[in-house]
Amino acid sequence: MNILILGSGGREHAFAWKMVQSPLCDTLFVAPGNAGTAQIATNLPIAVNDAEAIAKAIQEHHIDLLVVGPEEPLVKGLVNTLRQKKKLANLKIVGPDQQGAQLEGSKDFSKQFMQRYGIPTATSRTFTAETLQEGLAYVDAHSLPIVLKADGLAAGKGVVIAETLDEARTVLTDMLTGGRFGEAGSKVVVEQFLRGIELSVFVLTDGQNYKILPEAKDYKRIGEGDTGPNTGGMGAVSPVKFATPKFLQKVEEKVVKPTLAGLQKEGIRYQGFIFIGLMNVKDEPCVIEYNARMGDPETEVVLPRIQNDLVELMVATADGELDRIQLQVSPQTAVTTVVVSGGYPDAYEKGKAISDLETLEDVTAFHAGTTPGSNGHVLTSGGRVLALTAVANSLENAVMKSQKAARTVQFDGKYYRKDIGLDLIRFPD
Repeated sequence: MNILILGSGGREHAFAWKMVQSPLCDTLFVAPGNAGTAQIATNLPIAVNDAEAIAKAIQEHHIDLLVVGPEEPLVKGLVNTLRQKKKLANLKIVGPDQQGAQLEGSKDFSKQFMQRYGIPTATSRTFTAETLQEGLAYVDAHSLPIVLKADGLAAGKGVVIAETLDEARTVLTDMLTGGRFGEAGSKVVVEQFLRGIELSVFVLTDGQNYKILPEAKDYKRIGEGDTGPNTGGMGAVSPVKFATPKFLQKVEEKVVKPTLAGLQKEGIRYQGFIFIGLMNVKDEPCVIEYNARMGDPETEVVLPRIQNDLVELMVATADGELDRIQLQVSPQTAVTTVVVSGGYPDAYEKGKAISDLETLEDVTAFHAGTTPGSNGHVLTSGGRVLALTAVANSLENAVMKSQKAARTVQFDGKYYRKDIGLDLIRFPD
């Protein structure tokens, strides 16, 4: 079959890498893709939000299966637009429609959804510019630290953990009246800070049936020891030592099942991935957020552990037949280290030549922010440039191989965290 993946990051390169291994995959396209996807698929110069160009490409290239990688086209209703086109009636799509994508597109929607269906989450209230004074009073009466979240999409950076009341008041005011985070911050969710250990659980659902994919822990902050500003993710590990079978059973019973039951009750036929950001609070799961797609860089450690044919999984999801698939997961550990451009997550330069990629051993280099240059060179084109994934029989070996690759690859201004996975190595058995 002919397959189109939408997106240009490490997540999409990982999807492409896994899909081209399938005998069901005849021709693979990625739009717009990157230098890594160009090596294994055909890149199409189409923006992920250009619904008409995407529809045209689907017809021109006789696409049978569409997998939507990033959240923005989902939240903007791409799936709805494609579903309305009679010529695309037979297209299989993995990705929720606009209503389902509101789980990620609106923090306020997702918090109210969790409250409706008894899904454990932090206490919270939502405020707008009109209710700013109420919000400031709520902040003043709240314990510290306090979490402020822009309601809409903010590229993974719309969350502030305020350590002081002054900071919380300033941030809330800036979001609601000063344009911080733009339209995404026109509503702000103010919520309780949860103390625990964070992890991500991924669910693939066809609207009725579901599979719980391997869990992962990612490292959001730019600095070692989890310091500095949030990023899109500096690395990830799967499996997660503290996610015991008993804890994951609680996740399934208290979070996954009521989430899917709630979607069905509200008439939302959700076919795709649900990324559940969790806090393990004294061995109890508490939901921080939902995302309507796979995480990045978590995908780069989750997919290498899935032993099934990914195309077969995607087709079963689109056809409502996930119940016939037996998920098979490798017991090995996967670790990815993300190599970023100097200055990220703030201003950074692009167009730096990347060298020594061809010398990497025992890792898979997933391209995140790259573009093909002249004479076969690969150039940086984003803040997060490469996700270097190693799979090994132990966490220690996987960390060692991934970090060695991060040291090896070179470009001007390169930076990476040297402590990815070390907290889990030190975590008590």
